[in-house]
Amino acid sequence: MSQTSDERGETPPDPEALSRRRFLRSAGGVAAGGVLVQGLLTSCETSTPAPAAKAAAPKPQSETLEGEIEIELSINGAQRKLKCEPRTTLLSALRNRCEPALTGTKEVCDRGNCGACTVHVDGRPALACLLLAVDLRGKKITTIEGLGSPEKLSALQQSFWTHDGQMCGFCTPGFVMSIQACLDKHPKASLEEIKRACSGNVCRCGTYPAVFEAALAVAKGGK
Repeated sequence: MSQTSDERGETPPDPEALSRRRFLRSAGGVAAGGVLVQGLLTSCETSTPAPAAKAAAPKPQSETLEGEIEIELSINGAQRKLKCEPRTTLLSALRNRCEPALTGTKEVCDRGNCGACTVHVDGRPALACLLLAVDLRGKKITTIEGLGSPEKLSALQQSFWTHDGQMCGFCTPGFVMSIQACLDKHPKASLEEIKRACSGNVCRCGTYPAVFEAALAVAKGGK
């Protein structure tokens, strides 16, 4: 006759322990299913391309952009309104903010080292790349366009053309403006005075002899 578990000294299975085991087994299945579902959702999200952002419509040229202010400058004898940031240089304002653009003032070094951007401010030569446009309100600005036009060159511009005082041409407007300021003050300027006046202008092509010849021709009353 076989002995029962109680008779052999063994503890019969606890019905409550079996319930806990079944609960843990069921909970593990649910957790695994949740991870699988989460993985599928993540995969769907990454595989679906995000809708392309709509490009912002360009703002009209006449509209003032954020950070810009409207200023009025006296340029070549005319009052001109333009919009720019307070940090905008006169050089950038002339070339990029005026309508029509005044591109005769050249941007070369943009560091005040070459003289290509020379203009007149209240009759004195100045480097446009080192001046803020907003600081020139109320002052008289003259650019190379203010000296003459292709149809009617000034005496100095004509002399530069006659004596071939330019090669690539990038430095030419700056030389003309520097020398013109000298001639306005000393109409009969000497060679030394002319050299001193344009000592801050650089010609990378080495056309200095022709430049001085053109300037002296005007100082002596020639062309």
